[in-house]
Formats: sequence, structure tokens, C-alpha cells
Amino acid sequence: MKCRELLKGLTYECIKGGVDVNVSEVVNDSRKVSKDCLFLCIEGANFDGHKFAAQVAEAGASVLVVSKPVELPKDADVTVIQVADTRYAMAFIAAAYYGNPAAEMKVIGITGTKGKSTTTYLIKNILEAAGHKVGLVGTIETLIGDKAIPSANTTPESLTLQKYFREMADAGCDTVVMEVSSQGLMMHRTQGFVFDYGIFTNMEPDHIGPNEHASFEEYMQCKGLLFKQCRVGIANCDDKHWQQVLEGYTCRLETYGFSEEADLRASSLELTTGAGYLGIEFDVDGLMQLHAMVDVPGKFSAYNALTAIAVCRHFGVSQEDILSALSKAKVKGRIEMVKVSDDFTLMIDYAHNAMSLESLLTTLKEYRPNRLVCLFGCGGNRSKLRRYEMGEVSGKLADLTIITSDNPRFEEPQDIIDDIKQGIAKTSGAYVEICDRKEAIRYAITHGEPGDIIVLAGKGHEDYQEIKGVKYPMDERVLIREILEELQA
Repeated sequence: MKCRELLKGLTYECIKGGVDVNVSEVVNDSRKVSKDCLFLCIEGANFDGHKFAAQVAEAGASVLVVSKPVELPKDADVTVIQVADTRYAMAFIAAAYYGNPAAEMKVIGITGTKGKSTTTYLIKNILEAAGHKVGLVGTIETLIGDKAIPSANTTPESLTLQKYFREMADAGCDTVVMEVSSQGLMMHRTQGFVFDYGIFTNMEPDHIGPNEHASFEEYMQCKGLLFKQCRVGIANCDDKHWQQVLEGYTCRLETYGFSEEADLRASSLELTTGAGYLGIEFDVDGLMQLHAMVDVPGKFSAYNALTAIAVCRHFGVSQEDILSALSKAKVKGRIEMVKVSDDFTLMIDYAHNAMSLESLLTTLKEYRPNRLVCLFGCGGNRSKLRRYEMGEVSGKLADLTIITSDNPRFEEPQDIIDDIKQGIAKTSGAYVEICDRKEAIRYAITHGEPGDIIVLAGKGHEDYQEIKGVKYPMDERVLIREILEELQA
């Protein structure tokens, strides 16, 4: 492929060599340089690809894309392209290199503080029930046909994202649904193509601090970039920040929510309970009329379902397919109910900070359980403040807290538990501490009482426990199955 073809749509200056050189592949990792490749000098928080320019040129790269001057050997036979921002350029170059695969599919992007993962799976389930083949990119995994790739970032780097898109299009996918993080938008990972549908779920202060966002205002502004990169925007107009997030939007706009002003409205929400499960049902009016039922608890589950309906109606999906898919919807580690008894309800959830834990426990209390039991730990080598806050939240809202180990990393599990106890000490909440997570889960199951709701919080979709730099296999679903088998024996 000619370098010139990869630079279409970009403003650049060729400061050395010529743009008609051949390019064999596109890379941004100096360890993966090959002969005649195009190398993007990316500047990150802890590294700078510009420092490897001479090494990359000597290794046989035919093109360097830079945003500032680089030092090269005098006899280096390499083309140097200067752009304003190499991350931005990388998105367009990656799209061109992989043949602009997004143009071959409908692309749905979902941004917001909460609900992104669950909503992507709901949309995928509904569209596949209607006969579509759907790829998925998100916090938990990337799904391409039967292939599942564990995720390192919610929104991958543009070079990886375009590679996934190419694989999806080649596998016959007609649609891709993806989570779009504020970091991904800020770092231009989703440039180089236009989303067919951009969705805003909700907004709360999060991801603010070093190496993330400088302020809540910046966080909102980055989320809002999606609505300058999509054809149709679909926004939750119940969120108090929605208009601020969408300020300056350039797409056609629709709204959803419980508000009377919403284009797609939910009303008459009812909580439902059964043997070992919790759910909701509600009416939908406005752009579509139906009565929806979801076996996942809480008002936020109604929002997730309503979001999915708002998107899928654009694909001409029948009411029957929507209702059937919603009734079967399950997302690994997101209020994932695991049947262990008809007497009490047990669920696994990824809630791993005070905000998400408070939201979850407050929702579950609305079901008026006999007892609300919360089992959780906190990650090592992370902020101690999170431990105090989560301890205080669980102490206030749960009738019993079971403190255990999460991913201790390079800290001692007992030290983390002691920090959590400082938070609980601010409340009158009852607690027990059982460091071994499997034994803690065994305690929760064997001490479950009729009408209890038991939450295993913090691990969610994770299937490992990280100790001293090693990730050991540990899936809570497997632990539960082993415990039940051992109790039966």
C-alpha cells in the first residue's frame, strides 16, 4: 500500500522523503517494527515513541509519522510525515490500512458513567434474535463470532479497534456495538469513522484524577465528543447533565427516559420477585409502544432496557424479538443472579467503588429483603479512601457485611480488610471477616435465610485473583458450584 493512500483525510507535511513509498504494515510498538512498515511515534504518559525514531529507521521502517522533531542517522532512508497529533493521525491511518471496515457495518457507540456494558449486551441479544450478526467491543471482552478476546481497555487503541472491525466485517457481522469511554474519545481512538448511532446513558463524577480527567467539566466534554462523531444521537433526558454533555452536537437527536418530554418514554415501573430472582416490568410509550419485563432488578435496569429498545427500533426489530431477548438477557458480572436456593437470592456484581456499591445496595433495599447481605473486598495497591468509603456504604445499607479478599496484588489481604473495617466502624452495621473468598462465599450460602438478598460484589466478570503479581484462576461461578457440590456430598 502506498503511504499517500494511508494519509487521506489528514493534514500533514512530508518533511523528509516522499509519500509514494510502499508500506507493508502499520505499527505503533517499536518492538514490532518490520521492514517497510509505517511507524507512528505516539507520546504517552510514561513513554514517547519519538525517542525510538532512529532505532525504528535502522530496523527498516519506510515511514515515520511524528508530531515533533526526531533525531535520525544522516543516511537514514526513511520518509518522515509530520502531523499535529499522532494519535489522531493513527485513527485515520489505521482505518485506511484496514480498508475502512466500519463503512461495511452499522456502528453503535455507547457512552456514559454507568450501564454501558449491560446495554451493549442487551442490544447484541436483541439484534441477534432478529437475525443480525453483531460484533461487540467493551470493558469485559471483544466478541467476534465465536471468538472472545479479553479486554485491556474499554475502548481499544484505534489500531487495535480497526483490526477488530476488519475481522468482524470479514466474519459477516453487519453491526457492531461498542462501549465508548471518555478516555477513548479524548485520545482519538474512535476517529477515522462515523458512528451510525451514539448513545448517552448517564453522567456522574468519575475518572477524575492523575492520568484521567482534570475535572468533571472535562469529563463531560470528552463524553460529548461522541455526538460530533455520529449520525443519530440517542440521549437519556432524565440525566441532569445531558444537555451539557451534548452541547454543540451535530447529529440528529432523539431522547428517552421516564420524563414526559422524552421521545421514548417508560412509565408504570413495577418491581417483581420470584423464586431466587428479582426483576422489573414497565410500559413503553412514544416512538414505540410495548410492555417490557426484565429479570434484572432496579430502575437502572429499566433504563438499560429502554436504551436498548431506543436503539433496536431503528433496525426494524419486532416487539416479539425485543421482549423475548430482554426476558432472557444476562450479562456476566452485572447483577448476575446465580440460582442456589428458592429461599434466597444470590447475585454477582462488579460494583467495586463506593458509588456503584451504594447504587446497587440502595436498589436492592427497594425489594424489602429479609436481610441484605453484602460480601466484598478491595483491591490492593489502590486508594485507601476507596476501602473506607466502601466499608461505610456497606455498613450503612447492608444488614450484614462479609469482608473478604479481592485482588490483594502486592499488599497483605488482612491489611486491606483492616482498612475496610475502619469505614464500617463509622456505622452500626454488623460484619464478619473471612479472608479466604471461597470460604466467605460458603459462609454466605450456608447462613442464607428465607427472603435474603446476597450480593457478591467487586469481582463481577473477573475470573482470576491477583496476588503478588500472579493472576490465579478464580471464578465466583465456579466457586459457587464447587461449594454446592461439597455441601451436597
